[in-house]
Amino acid sequence: MGGRIGRGAGAALALGIGIAVAAGGALAHNAEGETATTPGGKAALARHENFEKMGGAFKRLNDELRKGSPDKAVLVQSATQVKTLSDQLPTWFPRGSGQEARPKSEAKANIWTDAAGFTAAASNLRTQSAKLQQAAGAGDIDALKAQVRATGGACKGCHDKYRVQKDS
Repeated sequence: MGGRIGRGAGAALALGIGIAVAAGGALAHNAEGETATTPGGKAALARHENFEKMGGAFKRLNDELRKGSPDKAVLVQSATQVKTLSDQLPTWFPRGSGQEARPKSEAKANIWTDAAGFTAAASNLRTQSAKLQQAAGAGDIDALKAQVRATGGACKGCHDKYRVQKDS
C-alpha cells in the first residue's frame, strides 16, 4: 500500500474537502477575521470592505497630490477606483444589513427610512467622483485638488447624516 490512500479513506478525504469548500461559500470573512452567515451580515461585511477600499484609494490620491511631482498614473488609478466604488455604493445597503446584521455596522437606520435622501447623497458622490476621475485624467493638478475637496465633501455629507459617529 506504500503511499496509496485506500478507497474509503480517499472518499472520506474528498467528502471533507467538499464540505470545507461548501462551508467557505456559506461564510463571509473580513480582514479582521469577522464572519457572517446571513445575507444581511454578508452584505454588511462586504460593505465595510468596500469602504476600506474606497478610503484607501482616496488616501493614495491625497498622498500623491502632496508630492512635488505627482505620478499621473497613480492619480488616475486612484480616482478611477473611487469612481468605480461610488457607482456601486447604492447596492451595498440591502435591507437587513444594518446593525441588526452586524453590530459593528456604522450604518444608521435612516439609510432605509430616508431612502430618497440617501439616494440623493449617493448620487452626489457619484457625480463628484466622475468629476474627480475626469480631473485626474486631464492631469490638471489644481482642478484635481479642488475636486478632491468637493468629493470629500460629498463623503462627509453622507457620513454626517447616515453614519454612526465613531468614537475618536
